[in-house]
Amino acid sequence: MASEAVQKILAAEAESNKKNAQARQRSEDMINKAKGDSSLAIQKKISEATAESGKMRSDYDAKLVEYTSKAEEDCQRELKIIAEKAAKNMDKAADAIISTYF
Repeated sequence: MASEAVQKILAAEAESNKKNAQARQRSEDMINKAKGDSSLAIQKKISEATAESGKMRSDYDAKLVEYTSKAEEDCQRELKIIAEKAAKNMDKAADAIISTYF
């Protein structure tokens, strides 16, 4: 009778240990799956951010080319105006010198 009770206790302990081990394994599996899922989510977000930053960089590069071109056009226009004014002033100066001495 006592040995039956001991056998039942030992069987219950073994079953308890088995269930604890299974629960621990399920817990570890869930944690590992969550880690894997979070790693995938992080990689996806990094990939999306990289793609978005590349698009933004491309857009800004295009705008830079546009702004640079416009600035160069504006500078050329201003230089032309200054050159025309300088030529007129040079003509006036030459005429003044010529009329003074001749």
